[in-house]
Amino acid sequence: MSEPRIKAGIWVSAALRIGSADNKPGMVVRKGDPDAGGVLVILRGRSGNMVLTQFREPGGELAWMRGTGPSPVNEEATDAYVKKQVSYDPDLWVLEFDAADYLPPFEGRLV
Repeated sequence: MSEPRIKAGIWVSAALRIGSADNKPGMVVRKGDPDAGGVLVILRGRSGNMVLTQFREPGGELAWMRGTGPSPVNEEATDAYVKKQVSYDPDLWVLEFDAADYLPPFEGRLV
């Protein structure tokens, strides 16, 4: 059975609060659809950035994929990936967190 889906705007607010509490401050880089927008998360670390892409597993559970690959990438690669994803989905939210360990401050399965 799939987990209940909450509105994107509410999820974003909660993720930012969790990030602040976890000493991983975050901000909204791009606002998406407040009800049903997807989410990209940029994790900024010392060696570059990673971008996590939100998706639903076959059972409906929320999960995250390292969209820019397993290693940190530079700013240009980050911007190019985000721009491409936004071109596919104009309702997309983009969040950014300072995360030296490249782990998101919120819970979620990484694949």
